[in-house]
Amino acid sequence: MEQIKTVFLLTLLTVLFVMLGAYFGGTTGALIGLLLAGGMNFYAYFYSDKMILKHYHAEPVTPGQNPRLYRIISSLSSKAGLPEPAMYVIREETPNAFATGRDPEHAAVAITEGLLRLLSDEEIEAVMAHELSHVKHRDMLIATVAATIAGAIAMIANVMQFGAMFGSNRDRNPIVMILLSILLPVAASVIQMTISRSREFMADAGSARITGHPEWLQSALRKLEAYNTQGFVHGATPENAHLFIVSPFSGKRVSFSDLFRTHPTTEQRIARLEALKLPEVETKHFERHYR
Repeated sequence: MEQIKTVFLLTLLTVLFVMLGAYFGGTTGALIGLLLAGGMNFYAYFYSDKMILKHYHAEPVTPGQNPRLYRIISSLSSKAGLPEPAMYVIREETPNAFATGRDPEHAAVAITEGLLRLLSDEEIEAVMAHELSHVKHRDMLIATVAATIAGAIAMIANVMQFGAMFGSNRDRNPIVMILLSILLPVAASVIQMTISRSREFMADAGSARITGHPEWLQSALRKLEAYNTQGFVHGATPENAHLFIVSPFSGKRVSFSDLFRTHPTTEQRIARLEALKLPEVETKHFERHYR
């Protein structure tokens, strides 16, 4: 069900993009916009992992440098049927983690020093299983495509708003153009956030299946949420906040936060993990819902 919803939402994002481009520049404008978006997607597909790791000054870690972490990753990768991802550590006190890469063969997992110090081995295992679930379902690629299309919509909307204000499109109603230039990017952002929240629920369920212990991730999420409400990961931006296991902006309370959250609330995630502890028949029904 979640897979179908994600495909639907990505398709809806593309339709919004084409509609906005067509209204602004007709068929030619829509085609040019799609070509530009395609070029951005190509670049993001092959280089987004390098960009994000460099942005957070992530440092590669060898098995000899951190045997504890590599023991956990090796065991989990085997259970999940995945190649071992490259491991990185971020010199950051706020505990958090994320996965990146275009596919399982080119995946990388980054974890902050604060998380390594805060969590027990079982909790780290649950967090790493969550990230490996993202890798297995290629969530990083889905998020990149959604972010790129949403960004392209915002770019065209800005041009559209500029044109409406300065009369460069006299054959179109300037009020309608301004309204569309405001509302469509908002709609694109809401769709993008919805996709991100759906994938987080799926990765949580994947972690529970891989480890066999939903309570490990529940405990880890409680600790991570508590610490991230006191501060945030340095260098975190709204464009890449969806990558982290918990939002790096948990400590920033803003209006309409539930609408634009990149992550479900910790309470929602813990409740759904609790459902995985139901009797076998009910659990199978729950898991079918999130495949």
